[in-house]
Amino acid sequence: MPFQKLVFKPGINRDTTNYSNEGGWWDCDKIRFFSGFPQKIGGWVEATSERFIGTARQVKNYITSYNDNFLAIGTNVKLYLEVGGYFYDITPLRTTLTTPDTDNCIDTSNGSTTVNINVTAHGCFTGDYVTISGVTGTVGGIPDAEINAEHVVTKVDDNNFTITVTTAATSTVSNGGGTAIDIECQIHPGYASTTLGYGWGTGAWGGSFGWGLASPVPIDLPQQDWFMDNFDNDLIANIRIVTTNTGIPIGGPIYIWERGTTLNPTTALGTRAVLLSSISGAADVPESAYQILVSQNDKHLLAFGCQPYGGSSGDYDPLLIRWATQDEPQKWEPLATNSAGFIRVSKGSKIVRAIATRQEIVVLTDASVYSLQFTGTTDVFSLQELSGNTSVMSPRSVTSVANTVFWMGQDKFYMYDGRVQPLPTTLREYVFKDINFSQADQVICGTNEGFNEIWWFYPSLNSTWNDRYVVFNYLDQVWHYGTMERTAWMDTPLRTVPVAVTTGENDQLNGILYNHETGIDAAGAPMESFIQSADFDIGDGEKFMLTRRILPDINFNQSDLSGTTPQVNITVRPRNFPGSQYQNDPSDTQNVIETSADIYTNQIFVRARARQMAVKISSDQLGTQWQLGTLRLDAQPDGKR
Repeated sequence: MPFQKLVFKPGINRDTTNYSNEGGWWDCDKIRFFSGFPQKIGGWVEATSERFIGTARQVKNYITSYNDNFLAIGTNVKLYLEVGGYFYDITPLRTTLTTPDTDNCIDTSNGSTTVNINVTAHGCFTGDYVTISGVTGTVGGIPDAEINAEHVVTKVDDNNFTITVTTAATSTVSNGGGTAIDIECQIHPGYASTTLGYGWGTGAWGGSFGWGLASPVPIDLPQQDWFMDNFDNDLIANIRIVTTNTGIPIGGPIYIWERGTTLNPTTALGTRAVLLSSISGAADVPESAYQILVSQNDKHLLAFGCQPYGGSSGDYDPLLIRWATQDEPQKWEPLATNSAGFIRVSKGSKIVRAIATRQEIVVLTDASVYSLQFTGTTDVFSLQELSGNTSVMSPRSVTSVANTVFWMGQDKFYMYDGRVQPLPTTLREYVFKDINFSQADQVICGTNEGFNEIWWFYPSLNSTWNDRYVVFNYLDQVWHYGTMERTAWMDTPLRTVPVAVTTGENDQLNGILYNHETGIDAAGAPMESFIQSADFDIGDGEKFMLTRRILPDINFNQSDLSGTTPQVNITVRPRNFPGSQYQNDPSDTQNVIETSADIYTNQIFVRARARQMAVKISSDQLGTQWQLGTLRLDAQPDGKR
């Protein structure tokens, strides 16, 4: 008999049975489809040896008129700017404690590395970051240089908090340090993921239901992260979620980091972001906003879900859209002489996300989709409903590419290209039956435009952290998926490759910035990748067939040929009947055949007798890059029994 070509449709299909997907692919990890054929995805390397603190959910890249290439990173603890491989801490301050409240406020205890700070009504929480300066001389044997530094608050009460230093005190001292001490208190960190809280201490300091009282019901304490955009050379940022003493998520303050007008940004990088309401000319800036966004074409700063105009402190409307006057992001008071204003969305309970496209801003609530457009009239912006009865998984599950908006809903994917419609997928059940919805806010989305891909990262059913991804190739209209931990992802023409961020669930002091599609390994480690076909008939599917040879068709271009010879593993999994035990079960290896192929392999001799078969191509070697072509089987009839 002639050789049987194994031709498979591109894309992974898990929304049907294995056997009915004959001629398709069934399972994979860390592969993509290029020109219709599967290949291992590109590798990644650390973009910088430095680390940042906290879990990042958004990164924002922009270039200034001075050609600074800034990458802003917002975590649940800090706000950073990355420039040239270095992270600059621009986290805003909550307050600065100074003389006379801080005079001689340092206490030490002999033999201890714990330092007590005596300041009345300091307002710090455990986990806050503070920067102390102005301590003179040693205090209890602890050098002033160790105290004059940034510290994490380890314990608090009303009039004291503690920090930890490296050198143990050699004596007990009360009320030391001098009379020129300043303590910069950074804004309170938030949760890295949604946390279910019970009992005393839940929510705000002292409990959500009154001082010393336990919460009688569980409270969702939502994750805290940022939304960021640039207004010309300056960075505008707001905390997306803070938690009130009732456990209700609302928007956070709006901050600005100003680049300045000098050619060298060094001085500005040594400053912190400040409240937008604190800069010159500020008027009626919202105290809280769920998301900020700059309408770049007409230079309006907008807030989505925010404090109403003229509202009292603490007022918050989750469906309100407000904007500052044109070219002046600090002026929000609507006047006859400016373009500041507001408009309210009518459907849904809250605005989840707004995203800019070429001619409009698409606004998604938890129940509908709207188009916000600049009119240039006295109304400034107009709002039009595009679709109702839609959903959105999370604020970060939305992206825009080629003037089309894509997003993950609660049970399906959507797209908007002039009309809102469900996005057909072959992985609907596979994805949506394997999501931890209690951590849905962690879902993020980004593009990989070099390969026409949209990536969603999400926490699987038994995970509390993003550990899986699903990819849609919008040019070829195919889907694939895999495993990877990423908390933020961004592709931009301002950087040569996509960048991504990961933070360990149990190690949030070592956030890592990666350059993706760089090299062929996983940050210096082997990348395990594979693709497995669905079952297919050998011959006509009626007779038993004896497979004797496989002719491989595998491209190892871009592999590292200086070390081990690159190769892939080939696994043949025969099966006689669609209803029989599937040989993908690791405990059932009776007829599974495992072999390999490298750049020198012409043919592989096997002996497999079955009616159906599945093949799997995998690799776990350093320096190996591969693309699969069309395999061929040498098989002949071997009876009907």
